[in-house]
Amino acid sequence: MGKFKFGVSLRETGGRDAWIAKCRRAEELGYDVITVPDHLGTGRFAPFPVLAMAAAVTERPRLGTLVSNVPFYNLALFAREASSTAALLDGRLDLGLGAGHMKSEFDAAGLPWQKAAERIAYLGESLGYLRKHFEDEGIEHPRLLIAGNSDGVLDLAAEHADIVGFGGLRQQPGKPPGTFKLDNAEAMDERVAHFRAKTGRDVEHNMLVQHVEITGDRLAAAEAWHEKTERSAVPDARELLDAPQLLLGTVEEIAGQLENRRERYGFSYLTVFEQYLETFAPVIREL
Repeated sequence: MGKFKFGVSLRETGGRDAWIAKCRRAEELGYDVITVPDHLGTGRFAPFPVLAMAAAVTERPRLGTLVSNVPFYNLALFAREASSTAALLDGRLDLGLGAGHMKSEFDAAGLPWQKAAERIAYLGESLGYLRKHFEDEGIEHPRLLIAGNSDGVLDLAAEHADIVGFGGLRQQPGKPPGTFKLDNAEAMDERVAHFRAKTGRDVEHNMLVQHVEITGDRLAAAEAWHEKTERSAVPDARELLDAPQLLLGTVEEIAGQLENRRERYGFSYLTVFEQYLETFAPVIREL
């Protein structure tokens, strides 16, 4: 099994000074990767400029998008942004790509909301376009992360990605686009098995962790999370104790969970959300 690698998804830029402080703090705490999402909304800057600044104020972490919403973009303009950033980051860029999942953001941007198959096809088209653009510009192609839960996205990752990203969330049938439920452990087994059946290559496995809680009572934490969120597809909170998207327990227990899930699923690269930047740091030290 691969050595553990830890990332943090910084969700709110918060202005120049706050952004610099967050990036430096992530490096101090031992995170290996700093990533940013690609969403519209107040306080969320464009991904590539903030990654360039992160590179200027840190030395060790890799930097990336988790993930770029490819159907937002004209491919020529996106390729220019990505290649310019890759050149400035001098080999530290992990280019994360996805097919988009929030209809409300497409509506806000005045862009057509296409069916999943069409968005996935556009994501597939972007891979060849980007590779040719990087070659034409004489810029080294960054490490490529492709993230998603559908067969189509996982199939693209199996063929093209250096890193496959799992989130363990799937669209709830009959609900508005972007309304998700949490996969249980067995559903995650199936998704990983699907991916592995499609690739004969060594591809790094990333898990985007949805919740981290340091606690001496795992069941109480699971019950509280189950009660307050609609993302659970399981009827019993006890099932959440084994869900790989949740990390509940003492620092030592969470370290053990990560080792077990690396063995079961191959998740050697874990990303936590910004609100768990400090909470998760003792686990990094433990491992």
